[in-house]
Amino acid sequence: MQKEKINLLGFTHERLVEFFNSIDQPRFRASQLLKWIHQRGVIDFMLMTDFSLELRNKLSAIAEVKPPSVEECHVSPEGTKKYLIKLESGSMIEMVKIPEKKRMTLCISSQAGCALQCTFCATGAQGFERNLSDAEIIGQLWLANFYDSSSPLISNVVFMGMGEPLLNVENVLSSISLMLHQNAYGLSKRRITLSTSGIVPEINKLAERTDVSLAISLHAANNILRDEIVPINKKYPLNDLLDACKQYLKNQSKRKTITIEYILIDGINDSIEHAKDLVKILKGLPCKINLIPFNPFEGCDYMRSKEDTIKDFKNFLVKKGFITTLRITRGDAIDGACGQLVGNLKKSVKGKNNKNSINLINTL
Repeated sequence: MQKEKINLLGFTHERLVEFFNSIDQPRFRASQLLKWIHQRGVIDFMLMTDFSLELRNKLSAIAEVKPPSVEECHVSPEGTKKYLIKLESGSMIEMVKIPEKKRMTLCISSQAGCALQCTFCATGAQGFERNLSDAEIIGQLWLANFYDSSSPLISNVVFMGMGEPLLNVENVLSSISLMLHQNAYGLSKRRITLSTSGIVPEINKLAERTDVSLAISLHAANNILRDEIVPINKKYPLNDLLDACKQYLKNQSKRKTITIEYILIDGINDSIEHAKDLVKILKGLPCKINLIPFNPFEGCDYMRSKEDTIKDFKNFLVKKGFITTLRITRGDAIDGACGQLVGNLKKSVKGKNNKNSINLINTL
């Protein structure tokens, strides 16, 4: 029986050094391979011409570089591209490529589905299947750069696609290591944003392992409402979450602010009273606030806040001294905007009694 080949796509520099050492090759081979895969987009060992023919044959026999495959690509009128990515399991995840004037942003997924079941999010509504591997995560960035070479290279990455990144923290951090490495993608730390719904124990550990930008999916400023629309709040309530945010900044020598994400839902969390609550709980936390108009999806009864309501909410926060931005909705015509990603899962489990979801959360 032939031994299964090792997929090297998600291997960090350190793991590649170990791999090449195991086949009696010098450590500099790790840097060479990183450049071939992540800077040149070459995944066929036989085309890697600074390796000897003997080494290329050996690598071809025992290893491979295998990214996920693109099943579909949808383009919105403003140029946003949503890719349906097929995993080896047959499940589909989604990533979104967002063009802007001075940057190209990639919104990537960290899980197939999501266990957290936030009520305003299409991903949570379909249930949870599994964590993505490091190869499946970094493979999205590889595809974004090399599958469609007609557009500029990715300059910014946001972990705001399907899934909760801090419930797949090891594979997410492994992927971030590749994004940052000078022989791979060479992105700066400020151009990578990790967004979390508030997995407090992992936020507390995060500062010791990385200092990329941190965003908190807050969406409510009191525990009663947040318990309802972001159920993980029942396990990690607002006081604990905000204390973890302050500690994260305290442990970062250069990181000055955290981004607070707040989806505006008509009649749910968009009144001036809600804005006052937000000002109250964010007092003392260096942050900027990103307001996001709700993006409707099939099966959800929520509606986007009215334009005047959004304007009043934003102006109130600005008058109180908060740096506040309003996210321009991109990709909603192709269901590629914030909260609309769904993919197509083979073995997801849905509902409040989802054992996959419960077991994943209870491991923390």
